[in-house]
Amino acid sequence: MASYDYGKREVCAWIRKNYPPASMLLDVGAGDGKWRRLLPEYPHMDAVEAYYHNAERLTGYENVYRINILDFQFYWYDLIIFGDVLEHLSMQAAQDVLAYAWPRCRDLIVALPFRYQQDALGGNPYERHIQDDLTPEIVAERYPQLEVLYDTGHDYCYYHRAK
Repeated sequence: MASYDYGKREVCAWIRKNYPPASMLLDVGAGDGKWRRLLPEYPHMDAVEAYYHNAERLTGYENVYRINILDFQFYWYDLIIFGDVLEHLSMQAAQDVLAYAWPRCRDLIVALPFRYQQDALGGNPYERHIQDDLTPEIVAERYPQLEVLYDTGHDYCYYHRAK
């Protein structure tokens, strides 16, 4: 499934304002490659995609890693985009992924839908929402290191590193 379009224009404008095109970006759970298409001026964008059938269709990335984010090890990215990813992980796994990424990036963007139940789709078991109870209050409780970057007003919000 592709992520929502809500707020993508505003978040891309924020990225362009804060990160020059030479920045190293990582698109986690790249899916159909939407962030790659939205930010074509960033040549150094890598993708992590757990589902093989999605990963084999991704184009335009500098590197495509066919691996679950829980197993992906890296040194540094200027910006990591978790576009519709954390709700697919248990709370503990999501906290662990953020804890691993935190010292290995300047900032990260986390896009989350609220109160959204979803099972596996199209044969992709990674599409199941494990944290389908998320609300702004629950995100603040479970992920206090995040603050709102852009609230779309559609039960969908973008977060980034709290200052």
